[in-house]
Amino acid sequence: MKLNLQLFGRAYEVRKASIQKTGAAKAKLYSMYAREIYDVAKKGGADPDGNLSLRRLLERAKKEQVPGDIIKRALDKVNSGVDESYSTVRYEIFGPSGSTAIVECLTDNVNRAISNVKTALNKCKCKMGVEGSVSFNYDHLCIVGFKGLSEEETLEATIDAGLEIIDIETEDDVVIIYGNPQDFIAIKEAITQKIPNIEFEMDEIAMLAKEKITLSGEDLEIFNRLLSMLEEAEDTKNIYHNVIL
Repeated sequence: MKLNLQLFGRAYEVRKASIQKTGAAKAKLYSMYAREIYDVAKKGGADPDGNLSLRRLLERAKKEQVPGDIIKRALDKVNSGVDESYSTVRYEIFGPSGSTAIVECLTDNVNRAISNVKTALNKCKCKMGVEGSVSFNYDHLCIVGFKGLSEEETLEATIDAGLEIIDIETEDDVVIIYGNPQDFIAIKEAITQKIPNIEFEMDEIAMLAKEKITLSGEDLEIFNRLLSMLEEAEDTKNIYHNVIL
């Protein structure tokens, strides 16, 4: 699969890139990380050395400056046997003039999650699609970006690790690898073998629109209002969309 990297490059749409705007937004971000950490640790164990998904999540949390006491409390809940149950649900949305979005929620109350999404849709006069009606126009990829290697050295590192990447590009001295989601941790480990203690500029699994569109006027206002309402919803974890903002 060959990607049109000009359509997104480093500007791939992930909700956490823009959520830290207000104190309330930060609190929402920290709360979502607490849920994710608890959920991942409950399923795979609270020791990051034995739970690679947890290790990756803790790395991202620290990068986004999630307070250590929030991380500790989430792990302590697992170790003390607190029983909470979270589900990941995904909603596919049609916005104005060909715009689309995928909303991913992590929730302990699916009825609340879908109610909040429907409220935003109704107020913005947008519609929810059935499963697959939007997502077929998106690529599910992992994105790993870093400095310190050339594209050739990066390809060599991934080949030596037995990995097949989907595409690679360089922007502002940052090498960006696009790969299969299941290879995410292996890609990061392959690069770390070349540059120990590397700090990744990007490390995310995301849904990237195959084609982007531009909105203007009232359509853009509606879409921005929709995004704001969805971001503020309690259970929203990620929002992916096809609009150039």
